[in-house]
Amino acid sequence: MGEAEGKKDEADYKRLQTFPLVRSAAKMIKETMDKKFGSSWHVVIGEGFGFEITHEVKNLLYLYFGGTLAVCVWKCS
Repeated sequence: MGEAEGKKDEADYKRLQTFPLVRSAAKMIKETMDKKFGSSWHVVIGEGFGFEITHEVKNLLYLYFGGTLAVCVWKCS
């Protein structure tokens, strides 16, 4: 195994370790938004994704956390 392959495997392993944390964070954000602002909120957290969504006016949040982790929150009824 070359050095580049080893680094890729290490990066993949780190991503797999953080998956449960990201999934829990998305669930927590969705539940909080549903309780505070009514139902129909959706949350996606991850790296390297694009999106095309329909959302209610003034009900979309898209930001980067820590430089590479994107968070997209929107309401669609």
